[in-house]
Amino acid sequence: MEVKKNPQLEIGRNSSIYFAIGLSLMLFLSWQALEFKSYETDEDVTLDVVNMDVIYEDDIPIIKASVPPPPAAPPVVVTESIEVIEDDAIDIEETVFESTETGQDDAISEHIVAVGDVVVEEVEEEVEVAFAVIEDVPVFPGCEGLDKAKTKACFQKKMQEHVVKNFTYPQAALDMGIQGRVSVIFVIDTKGHVKGIRSRGPDKILETEAERIISKLPTMQPGKQRGKPVKVAYAVPIFFKYEQ
Repeated sequence: MEVKKNPQLEIGRNSSIYFAIGLSLMLFLSWQALEFKSYETDEDVTLDVVNMDVIYEDDIPIIKASVPPPPAAPPVVVTESIEVIEDDAIDIEETVFESTETGQDDAISEHIVAVGDVVVEEVEEEVEVAFAVIEDVPVFPGCEGLDKAKTKACFQKKMQEHVVKNFTYPQAALDMGIQGRVSVIFVIDTKGHVKGIRSRGPDKILETEAERIISKLPTMQPGKQRGKPVKVAYAVPIFFKYEQ
């Protein structure tokens, strides 16, 4: 037997209407609760009496002190002493002011300077010559007694050996993964000492290490230009590279 539903007895048919009515009722009650006001009654208010005591202040009389005047200064007696001197007894020297201006009538003395009177001082100029164009390159220790071409080749070879011998990869650069090429420029002065070391590279850590290597170069025989010792500029690249 099939059960048939009665549409008049369906429970969920008007559920939305009931929900809207309930929601409106709750909103109305909430609004009334928020708008509710209460006032204090006379029993809740306490009235106190403030007693004001009169404070009397004493008037301090003003007393004028009589200070005696300072004693009078003793009178100053001025004695005039006038001495009469005869005019004939004094020799007065008059100061004559001569003009320093030169007129057209004044002759100008002619002074001829001889060539021997001129002293010429020789000033030695500090000339800096590049390594590539210097006539006599600096002599690295161990390269003495060679001709110009072999001395130059020996210098470059000794420079590479010095870099390899003193090379140390900074641990801080290894930890941070810094590598690259550092170009170092320095000058070999007229005494054979290394001066003015400058560097340029990817990081300051590598630049400092490259400058340290170059600062350990030994004293050399200075380079010469036209037979005179001169400063020689030299540049060397140092590569910092590690294998991963």
